[in-house]
Amino acid sequence: MAKKYTDVLKKNAMLIVLVLVYIFFTVSTGGGMFQAMNFNALITQNAYVFVLATGMLMCMLTGGNIDLSCGSFVCFLGAFGGILMSIKGIPVGLSIILMLLVGVVYGCALGFLIAYVNIPPWIATLAGYLAFRGWGTALLSSNSTTGSISLAAQKSFLAIFSGKIFSTPINQLNVICVAAGVIASVVVVVTSVMSRARKVKKGYEAESMMSLLVKCVLSVAVIMLFAYKLALAGGIPTVLIWVVIIVLIYNFITSKTTLGRYFYTIGGNAEATRLSGVDTKLIMFLAYLNMAFLTVITTYIVTARFQAANSTAGTYYEMDAIAACVVGGVSAYGGAGNIFGMVVGATLIGVINLGMSLMGVDANWQKIVKGMVLLAAVVFDILATRKNNTK
Repeated sequence: MAKKYTDVLKKNAMLIVLVLVYIFFTVSTGGGMFQAMNFNALITQNAYVFVLATGMLMCMLTGGNIDLSCGSFVCFLGAFGGILMSIKGIPVGLSIILMLLVGVVYGCALGFLIAYVNIPPWIATLAGYLAFRGWGTALLSSNSTTGSISLAAQKSFLAIFSGKIFSTPINQLNVICVAAGVIASVVVVVTSVMSRARKVKKGYEAESMMSLLVKCVLSVAVIMLFAYKLALAGGIPTVLIWVVIIVLIYNFITSKTTLGRYFYTIGGNAEATRLSGVDTKLIMFLAYLNMAFLTVITTYIVTARFQAANSTAGTYYEMDAIAACVVGGVSAYGGAGNIFGMVVGATLIGVINLGMSLMGVDANWQKIVKGMVLLAAVVFDILATRKNNTK
């Protein structure tokens, strides 16, 4: 029995850490972290972490590979989009499509260099990290005296990527937001119960009814807390819709599809996967094409949030995405990790970002803390892997 509880604690270690860190910041900020507007800020200010970390997860699964260029590409693509919409006067819809096409072209080029030319991912993406930051800054400097291009006039663009669903005044309860929370809670409970029932029916190992009950109660409590706080903060942010859709789609891909399993098998043993008939080069190509696609989505979200394209956009975004994955249990060596763990890791990074900002912690110390958290997560991963291998 003791071993069973120990295994549960190990599986949910980062989730427990997340709760403890949140409680720490809530106490340290005198309850500031628990205010409705800060629940909203936790989502809107850190949505980029969730989206980029989803793409980074797919890259890391293939063998611990990463993309160092995504933050700089956000800067470049934001500048490109800002010029199209605000300076050239191109319609928002067409500008969004053109930005997506640029992202796809870059993803194809990057994927080709890594998968078929065999350039190490960190080298290929480091080149992009340097080039796109300079290119984006140059575009902004040559088209604006302030080094920033305002997107405040692009109301439809802002509404899609930084607006709110059925917006209501602050501190006025948004009934639709609460109803959405209730629906989400029902879906989570029904899905969990059906999943356990399928495992029992097929004779697979399944969690106990007590464990399922506790998980459902905690899940519903968290969902309804967020729904209530967002209801008081003016409604559901559109960026939350984007994040939820992306997370659900990629959770399905990684857990329910053959293509998703290929990412894991390549990270586990690339040569064995190739000999079994899987086109490993194509999978690697898709990983970086997908990363570029999600970087485009991130660019939409970030430029809409700031209502401007500027040269500082995307700074250290790649580091936050990598940290979210590693903290969330994605192996630094590939082949292990999941979307739920990544979400926990991204939320922890977001809580640390917001909590330290509310406490007025210097930006340099924030980097130090996140660096220590990342190192601790890697050490934990290595020790856990070593212990499993010695059993």
